[in-house]
Amino acid sequence: MSVVREFMTTNAQCIAEDKTLQEAAVLMRDLDCGSLPVCGNDGKLTGFITDRDIVVKCVAEGRDAREVLARELALGKPHWIDADAGIDDAIAMMEKFQVRRLPVISDHKLVGIISQGDIARNYVEERVGEMVEHISAKHPMNH
Repeated sequence: MSVVREFMTTNAQCIAEDKTLQEAAVLMRDLDCGSLPVCGNDGKLTGFITDRDIVVKCVAEGRDAREVLARELALGKPHWIDADAGIDDAIAMMEKFQVRRLPVISDHKLVGIISQGDIARNYVEERVGEMVEHISAKHPMNH
């Protein structure tokens, strides 16, 4: 059985909840990614923000990204998956919560991110087609 650890991107980094959205945007640029997990001062996952969140919930509302903190956009319960969970479990979570990426946790620490793209590049073609249909087709603006 394929597990999340085999497919995930391992260079994931958190943005601290007390960092600004401008700092988050710089980190996204430097890592060449469009989203970041948000971690509390205790290192635990508190949420997830995307570049789209920054644009829609900060810039478009005329707020200053140098003043808005990451914790302000990391609302709700973050969805994550264990590194040793099966790929089908990851796909089921993405479908259930309509998300394209999940933080990967091992021993209560962030160890990676698994995305729809990671799975699409490495998994059974028939299952990938179902996943894309269930996540992306219904929600084209989904993060």
